[in-house]
Amino acid sequence: MNPAPLMSPMPFMSSMSSMSSTTLWARRKPWIIAGSILLVLAAGWFFGPGRGRGKSGSRAPRYQEVTVERGDLRVTVLATGAVQPENRLVIKPPVDGRIEDVLVREGDRVRKGQILATMSSTDRAALVDAARSKGPDELAYWEGLYKPAPVVAPLPGVIIARNVEPGQTITRQDGVFVMSDRLIILAQVDETDLSRIQLKQKVSVVLDAYRQQEIDGEVLEIAFEARTVNNVTVYDVRIVMRKIPDFMRSGMTAAVQFLVDERANVIRIPEAAIKRKDGKTIVYVAGARRDSKDPFELSGTDSAREVKTGISDGKMTEITEGLAEGEVVLEEAIPSSDGTAGQGSPFSPFGGMGGRKRP
Repeated sequence: MNPAPLMSPMPFMSSMSSMSSTTLWARRKPWIIAGSILLVLAAGWFFGPGRGRGKSGSRAPRYQEVTVERGDLRVTVLATGAVQPENRLVIKPPVDGRIEDVLVREGDRVRKGQILATMSSTDRAALVDAARSKGPDELAYWEGLYKPAPVVAPLPGVIIARNVEPGQTITRQDGVFVMSDRLIILAQVDETDLSRIQLKQKVSVVLDAYRQQEIDGEVLEIAFEARTVNNVTVYDVRIVMRKIPDFMRSGMTAAVQFLVDERANVIRIPEAAIKRKDGKTIVYVAGARRDSKDPFELSGTDSAREVKTGISDGKMTEITEGLAEGEVVLEEAIPSSDGTAGQGSPFSPFGGMGGRKRP
């Protein structure tokens, strides 16, 4: 008997080699992935925005040159409001019946006692209708015997709503006209700004529908009781216009600017050029002039100078002491991480923000 052939060791050796390679890869795979992640993080650190910053990790402030100039400044408080009648009066008919004629239109200014419309009572309307069917002579007789009732204006003012037309049947509960003695602005002022609002204070108003027209007015009344609007405490302030324009309508939305203070022809610089250091208000005065308009860092030729400030409109600030017209100061162009750069103004139809007095 021939002995059984020996099994070749090659398949076994191949299988073992394959298993060893797979096991080795499985063991090394986590380390390879971790190494790749570390390489990516290192590259991000090296090439990222953190490189080139100071030890604190904040970017060094960069500046641009600004020439000290003279100009006007206005400190204002901004608010929103709406046009509404100061006294709104609904006019109702004296009797039930039918409107015969309407004599006014919306927007008409009327005097006290002026006839706005004529109407027939229910009984008169029935008699006139019956007489009309019998001929013109009969109609003229009954119309002369029973005069129509007038609807009159109880006070002088403007008709802001006309709710009836000739031939319409009405009752004594129906409002046929709405009139106002005059239109005012009702503004909502935040409680934090109320201390800067006073009676007869000058006000500028811009209606959303007519943004190119600025209307002058003054504070008529300040509410004693607050209201809560969208979780904000506000006070109603009534504003009367010096001259009510023809285009003003009840219900229009308005942007309101209360004038708190104003100065003419004062030394002023941008808010972003003013810094606080060691309890002092300072500006950086440019040393050698730069030819480049690109933002730059401070150099050894630039010097800090203490100044005194006046009012500010949020963009420009009055300098009462420490600078002269024509000098060159440095305005921060890129805000530093400590937030000392001046803040821009929010959108306003008046072209600026309210402003305040600097401490």
